[in-house]
Amino acid sequence: MRFVTLGDSLTEGVGDPVPGGWRGWAPLLAAGLTASESGRPARLTNLARSGARTADAAGDQLAAARRIRPHLAGVIIGGNDTLRSAFDIAASARDLDTVIGTLSREGTLVLTACLPDPGGMLHLPTALTRPLARRMTALNDVVHQLSRRHGAVHVHLAGHPVAATRAAWSVDRLHPSELGHRLLAREFHAALADRGVATGTAPTATTDRPPPTRAACFRWLATRGTNWVLARATDLLPGLVGLAVRETRHRLAGTAHTLDAASHAATRAALAGLGPRSGAAVAPLDRLGRRAAPPLSADHSSAA
Repeated sequence: MRFVTLGDSLTEGVGDPVPGGWRGWAPLLAAGLTASESGRPARLTNLARSGARTADAAGDQLAAARRIRPHLAGVIIGGNDTLRSAFDIAASARDLDTVIGTLSREGTLVLTACLPDPGGMLHLPTALTRPLARRMTALNDVVHQLSRRHGAVHVHLAGHPVAATRAAWSVDRLHPSELGHRLLAREFHAALADRGVATGTAPTATTDRPPPTRAACFRWLATRGTNWVLARATDLLPGLVGLAVRETRHRLAGTAHTLDAASHAATRAALAGLGPRSGAAVAPLDRLGRRAAPPLSADHSSAA
């Protein structure tokens, strides 16, 4: 089975360090996709990169994934878009529809997930938390709709108990810890096992390392956390200040509900702007519940 993952630092594996780099949920899931007695293990190609946005997934990452012609693809991206001043739900919806739709039409079974609110995880002031939560809700609504539209296997992370488990998050509170990555891999494995796609052993929830301590979290906030804020000072911060001012003004006027209504309307417009679903046929499922990808040419037969 050819397994490809597209996305950002979450799928790159940040928060789950191993010698030489990061591991993350994708390798943990790949190890349990096929039973050892059934033959060759799943071949994972992780295209995710830290800092990537939906446009990156719809561009270079999608092009690389299509060359591999995967049976299974993970697409979790959009969190970085919500943390930028120029967040545009319509643009993100178009990008995600391009990625999920293209892969699905070409016979790939796609994995998606909705994400918890970063503002809540970082314990930011309410005037900053609510605008970020509104953006994440919009992104998750789009992912929900597109997952149904294209028949993706979807895992609900927003509101999932893991989101409230401190040990499931790394010191930066933006990325899963090793435990968080393992729990995400287990959620996907369970969903795929129900379809007969995952035939191997589910990833264990037992971690190799203890979760980060509160002291480690404070050290991160005092060092790398400060650097992260400074790096965003010319991008995210000015926009967030403006959002916070507008949020406070509406809350004092008792009209905060109009901001929610405007966000919902923008999300509906973004989805409506995608137009009708393409009539292209989706490849049938094989006997293991996988959508059959076209046969590999000689040029692709050694893809990792």
